[in-house]
Amino acid sequence: MANVVVFLAEGFEEIEGLATVDILRRAGHIVHTVGIDGQVITGSHKISVKTDDELETFYWAQIDALVLPGGIPGAHHLRENDFLIQKLKEYSKKGKIIAAICAAPIVLHRAGLLKKKKFTCYPGFEDEINDGVYTGALVEKDGKIITGCGAAASFEFAYTIAEALGTDTSALREGMQYNKLF
Repeated sequence: MANVVVFLAEGFEEIEGLATVDILRRAGHIVHTVGIDGQVITGSHKISVKTDDELETFYWAQIDALVLPGGIPGAHHLRENDFLIQKLKEYSKKGKIIAAICAAPIVLHRAGLLKKKKFTCYPGFEDEINDGVYTGALVEKDGKIITGCGAAASFEFAYTIAEALGTDTSALREGMQYNKLF
């Protein structure tokens, strides 16, 4: 059982954020939702979510993975948060899993975490990232960095995070009928 933080900022993509939280919790992990802009965060499709905590008051102990959903302007808000950028750098140096989906790999780029790393993102955002290797895949894992291309990749993105945390997701995939999609 790992401790995972999913950061939510105003304008986050609800499917990417909440599907990831749901799947990781189903996999048995402790998932903390942390609001960047307060504790009630409204997504890009006007769904409001009350987070477990706020960035300013969150207790940073024994975290195994940091997750960034995309969405606009959510990914921009994440990228502009200097405190979050420092935490991403710090936890990357500690060898923790860092995951970003859709537009959020631009946050990893600002933190300098995509240098020579394979990554994917929502089409067009690769133009803002000049230090990684864009693949265009549904989900990409390069070492401890996991990226996804958008909302449709949310399930595979979350399963990939769970597997990187040591979870066998085969029963979960079957129970959620995921194996019938492909």
